[in-house]
Amino acid sequence: MNDLITIVVPVYNVEKYLPHTLESICGQTYTNLQILLIDDGSTDDSLAVCHKWARQDNRIQVYEQENQGVARTRNKGIQLAIGKYVMFLDADDWWEPDKLKKQLKKLEETNAILCTTARKLVSESGESLKCVIPVKERITYKMMAYQNWINCSSVLLPRRIMLEFPMMHDEVHEDYITWMKIMKKYGDACAVNEPLLKYRLTGKGKSGNKWK
Repeated sequence: MNDLITIVVPVYNVEKYLPHTLESICGQTYTNLQILLIDDGSTDDSLAVCHKWARQDNRIQVYEQENQGVARTRNKGIQLAIGKYVMFLDADDWWEPDKLKKQLKKLEETNAILCTTARKLVSESGESLKCVIPVKERITYKMMAYQNWINCSSVLLPRRIMLEFPMMHDEVHEDYITWMKIMKKYGDACAVNEPLLKYRLTGKGKSGNKWK
């Protein structure tokens, strides 16, 4: 399988984290990528970092907008995407090099609607917190009704599905609502139960609140 994958990265005041995030994307063993960096009105040097990386890798495209929030930013990325599949990565998280290749293989084997992975929690400085959040290799709608097994920065799914179910409600966990809608209509998700996502807890925003 060598289908194009579009990776959507919402960018907002993350200049100190973004290089590590982009290094993990550009270093994937699966290389057929479109990488969309969408700056959501940053007031630091995030946009300059985006353009620097775009000059180094022609798979990267940079877009700017006034601040609209993460849900609308991801939706814009879906509209701009040309890949058969889409993925999201928060600009302070990062991936293991073989994440995409393993997820594509799992999707092909299971014929599930989307694929997620386990994740390892890291501190704001990037140090391991020695905490891995595992995931079931098959995730049902009923399981999702009790807890969210799917982290947005770990998801791989067809672009056509995200066009059908855009993200809404920035004030809550907009991704959780989206996965529930998708699975109610299309069925089970699958997962690679390996911590291929490194999930940074910054002490603020939704990641910090979830840690608490």
